[in-house]
Amino acid sequence: MRLLIIEDEADMLRRLAKIMRVEGYAVDTAADGREGLYKAQENDYDLILLDAMLPVFDGWELLARLRKTKKTPVLMLTARDASADRVRGLDNGADDYVAKPFDLPELLARVRALIRRGAETASSRLDFGEIVIDTAQRCAWRRGEAVTLQPNEYALLEYLALHRGKLVTRTTLYEHLFDENEETLSNLLDVRVSNLRRKLGQDFIVTKRGHGYGIGIEP
Repeated sequence: MRLLIIEDEADMLRRLAKIMRVEGYAVDTAADGREGLYKAQENDYDLILLDAMLPVFDGWELLARLRKTKKTPVLMLTARDASADRVRGLDNGADDYVAKPFDLPELLARVRALIRRGAETASSRLDFGEIVIDTAQRCAWRRGEAVTLQPNEYALLEYLALHRGKLVTRTTLYEHLFDENEETLSNLLDVRVSNLRRKLGQDFIVTKRGHGYGIGIEP
């Protein structure tokens, strides 16, 4: 999953980006309203973490402009915890709201929940017979035994699982699993697919040669 973090406090921006990358997310960043809005409009993110108080124009204005063209899930972050600020954010189109300083496990849980909601999946448990994926714990089991996955392998697995029954093109996977600084012409995607097949079974991920991949689709 690919996230955009828009935050003007440099230390907070670096910290959040590092945390999310450790969790296996691809992360782009922006430090002011203008840059954040440009990236949010030009790319299809799975979630935007948006600070309310930004230079150039604030998070509320950014959100209002973004909602004219995009439905990307937005989690607002702000030092303000007043009811009026929460109401303003939600009324302007925010999907959720967390006040600083935030509890990290809670923030990560809210991120996961919004990503599931964006994929129109209510449950955190995705059952594919002998393969079970838990998006809350970010792990998978095969025949009841835990499968050891690297964060980037899990990210690919989760994206395909949340879009079960659909063919996902290579272009879409690159757009959602790699950030703006990664080389999208590399063979990283092929390596991750190969690793997942070795761990979950060769037939679990179906390839439509020249088109893309899918889980739960016809070969």
